[in-house]
Amino acid sequence: MTSQLPQNLQKNIEQMVALALFEDLNGTDANNDITAQLIPAEQQVKAQVISRENAIFCGKAWVIETFKQLEQPVDIQFLVEDGDKVSKNQPLFILSGSARAILTGERTALNFVQTLSSTATITHEYASKIAHTSTKLLDTRKTIPGLRLAQKYATACGGGKNHRVGLYDAFLIKENHIAAAGSIENAVKQAKVIAPGKPVEVEVENNQELQQALDAGADIIMLDNYTPADIPAAVEINKNHQTPAKIEVSGDITLETIANYAQPGVDFISSGALSKHIKALDLSLRIIE
Repeated sequence: MTSQLPQNLQKNIEQMVALALFEDLNGTDANNDITAQLIPAEQQVKAQVISRENAIFCGKAWVIETFKQLEQPVDIQFLVEDGDKVSKNQPLFILSGSARAILTGERTALNFVQTLSSTATITHEYASKIAHTSTKLLDTRKTIPGLRLAQKYATACGGGKNHRVGLYDAFLIKENHIAAAGSIENAVKQAKVIAPGKPVEVEVENNQELQQALDAGADIIMLDNYTPADIPAAVEINKNHQTPAKIEVSGDITLETIANYAQPGVDFISSGALSKHIKALDLSLRIIE
């Protein structure tokens, strides 16, 4: 499965790869890789990258951009696509070309792949737990700084859905917003004035706040830190309201408990774990010719 890149992701890829290479080279000159200078400039090699774990692969565009920016001829043969399941010791892609370029770009390319594949993999694990239900898994804004769009793309590759990308494309009215605005009603009313047509979501901590959010006309209501036992009553309140909202559940959702929250009437479950509780995928690059 190959997910489509979000509209503005390609520009972000170029920027993030440029920054990562700058960190390694202390600038933009590939000759600053002093270890690579041990190798004759004309030497050509073939290398393959292998996954040392079962995973969901993600990061193809970042690999391509890394070697593109190094401006030395490297041919890349991908053996898998973003979103594909891969097995331990499975080759992922083959690099052919300048030995210097391959070794200079190795760490940058693999850093992106190991991070994004990890994000896709944990998302797949969570999504699989609720695949038998109609509840959709959402990501959050708890992403690695600078990699927001990248990790949003990775969660989509893993079978999740993107929540709002940032603070600009949807309202998420939380406890402190409510306190500052004076009430849920005031916050929702002002949101509809500020940006008509933008989704308005309200986070609630009890059924009294749920009722207030429904009466105020919220489009989505997040049940924050509800227990699975608390959900049916909240769903019933929503269902019986004249203008029911979409229901999202969030707060301390784990791989072991997520299925308990995917109950009838729950449209979404969001979890920060998809992007912040990740462990880099173990990868290996070896020269084979």
